[in-house]
Amino acid sequence: MILRRRFSPLLPLLCLGGTLLTAAEFQPVFNGQSLAGWVQRGGQADYRVEDGCIVGTTVVGTPNSFLCTEKDYGDFVLELEVKSDPQLNSGIQFRSEHFARPTTFQHGVKTITIPAGRVHGYQAEVDSNPNRRWSGGIYDEGRRAWLQNLTDQPAAQAAFKFGEWNHYRIACAGASLRTWVNGVPVADYLDATTLSGFIGLQVHSSKRADLQVRFQNLKVQDLGRSEWKPLWDGKTLNGWRIIGKGDWRISDGMIHATHSKDDQEFGHLVTDKVYSDFVVRLKYKAIKGNSGFYFRIEEKGFSGVSGFQAEIDAEKDAGGLYETNGRAWVSQPKPEDVQKWFRPQEWNVMTVFAQGRRLAVDVNGYRTAELFDDPGRTEGRLALQVHGGQDCELFFKDIEILEKVR
Repeated sequence: MILRRRFSPLLPLLCLGGTLLTAAEFQPVFNGQSLAGWVQRGGQADYRVEDGCIVGTTVVGTPNSFLCTEKDYGDFVLELEVKSDPQLNSGIQFRSEHFARPTTFQHGVKTITIPAGRVHGYQAEVDSNPNRRWSGGIYDEGRRAWLQNLTDQPAAQAAFKFGEWNHYRIACAGASLRTWVNGVPVADYLDATTLSGFIGLQVHSSKRADLQVRFQNLKVQDLGRSEWKPLWDGKTLNGWRIIGKGDWRISDGMIHATHSKDDQEFGHLVTDKVYSDFVVRLKYKAIKGNSGFYFRIEEKGFSGVSGFQAEIDAEKDAGGLYETNGRAWVSQPKPEDVQKWFRPQEWNVMTVFAQGRRLAVDVNGYRTAELFDDPGRTEGRLALQVHGGQDCELFFKDIEILEKVR
């Protein structure tokens, strides 16, 4: 259930995970005279400096080309202007990567192989299709394809001016990815797949030579980085406590949770700390029974806790959002959709985002639920569950929280 999108302008002071950050000064990322500090990757399109601009020109028979910064950026604001021939697709890569060897990426039940040398990562689209108009939308180049296109966003679609200079603003703060085109809010997406990487200027492959895209006035605010930090130490239950029934044991860096169907009382492993906004990632393997990652909970109600859970189950509903002792299912996935992202009897990676009244869940890099302007609780403890009245066996490991480190 999606209520409605909200897009807030980036303020001079950024708040990340409860930490107030004073914005750094903008610094040029292109000197206007040479390509010093940049390296070309991918295809063999022609890049040169002309009249204070970076000019990319298509070359027939070569794949997508990228002119990439030598420096990586984590949390930042990037501003630049782009002007593209209307027939040429382009884009601005950010938090992007490139490896000398083939790598794999798990997207739902699919394993994607990324070839050696393939540029991959987030891209703010520069669209050449006047019938689609998705410029400024976020595309995951070389991995998951579209994360947020501009379907049903007429104001955002109208922001880009074909054949003219367009001002882009891209802001990354922790899991928050946002874009503006000519001052119009365009994309606003939560994702923590890649937390740092290079900036890249794309010339898309083309069957036509001599199409050009130009970039100028490139500048960036470097706002440091966010990183995953352990939420569970992998050895003890320090910082957590058990309430209700069930057995919670630690072995080989994993929590092994079991429960008997003969016992109707639920069991939970609850954090000592209360959280409001957060991004948490964990790995789980559900052998049998029902469970969940609980957040913003109170210790009350027939099941022992009340609040949200991101659904964990051995068979169904993985990644849905359920409000225990409240509205029940708020976002329940269809069985055919669960088959796209859930791997039964295997390790699954769940990421839960809670930013104000916006909530989202990913399972194996696949968006499974998202709420905007949700009226539920905005703070509480976190917990793992074993369900009452069921035989449950689950494993949890690598429980991490996203934190600002500098």
